[in-house]
Amino acid sequence: MERSLTDIRANYETICENIALAASDVGRSASDITFLAATKTVDAAAINYAVSLGLRYLGENRVQELLSKYDAYDLEHASLHFIGHLQTNKVRAIVGKVSMIQSVDSFRLAREISLRSQSLGIVTDILCEVNIGGEESKSGVLPERTEELLFEVHTLPGIRVRGLMAIPPICQNAQENCKFFDKMRNIFLDISSKNIDNISMDFLSMGMSDDYTEAIKCGANMIRVGSALFGARHYNI
Repeated sequence: MERSLTDIRANYETICENIALAASDVGRSASDITFLAATKTVDAAAINYAVSLGLRYLGENRVQELLSKYDAYDLEHASLHFIGHLQTNKVRAIVGKVSMIQSVDSFRLAREISLRSQSLGIVTDILCEVNIGGEESKSGVLPERTEELLFEVHTLPGIRVRGLMAIPPICQNAQENCKFFDKMRNIFLDISSKNIDNISMDFLSMGMSDDYTEAIKCGANMIRVGSALFGARHYNI
C-alpha cells in the first residue's frame, strides 16, 4: 500500500511542532532533541521523502528488513540506527552499515559488536537498552544491573557507549509512562555523574508515537517515532 506523501509532510511538521512545544515547556530547545523515525514496514520511497523534508535519523527494527532496503536509503542525508532486538548471529550483517546500535543488553552482544567492529577497523556507537519495566517479554538489562553491564563493556575496543535506551510498558495513557521515563532519567543522570571512561551519556532514547512529548518533558533527548509520521504499519515487507 502506498503511503500519502502529503500526509507524511503534514505529520512531519506536526511532530516537529510538538517537539518544540514539549521542549519549551521544560526550558529546552527543539535542537536538543534528536527525532529518529522508526521505519519498520515503511518503504524506502516514503523514508527518503521524509529525509527530503529534513529528517536525519532512521531506525530499523529487523535485520532482514534493513538489509532488503539498505541500498535504497538516502544515507547521504540521514544516519541509520538499529533499534530492535539483535541476536549475536546477526551482528556481522549490520555492523558497518549502521551508525548506532541502540539495543545492546548483554556483554555477549557487546563483545560480538566489538569483535566485528575491530575486524572492520571501525568504532560502533551503542546504547544500553534498559528493561525499565522489568517485563519478562521484553529484552533489555534490568535497571539494577545497568551500571554493572556498562562497567563490563566500557573497556571493549571497537565500541563506544553513547547512552541509554528504553521501551516502557504499555500504559493506559501516556502520562502513566512518566514514572518509567523519570526512572530512566535518574539512571541516566546517575551514570553521567560518574564519568566512566568510554561511556558518554549523550543520548537518552525513549518515547515513541503515543508518548514522545511526555518523554521529552521527562528528559529524553532522542525519540523514536514511526506510525505518527508514516501512518499505520503495513506488514507486507
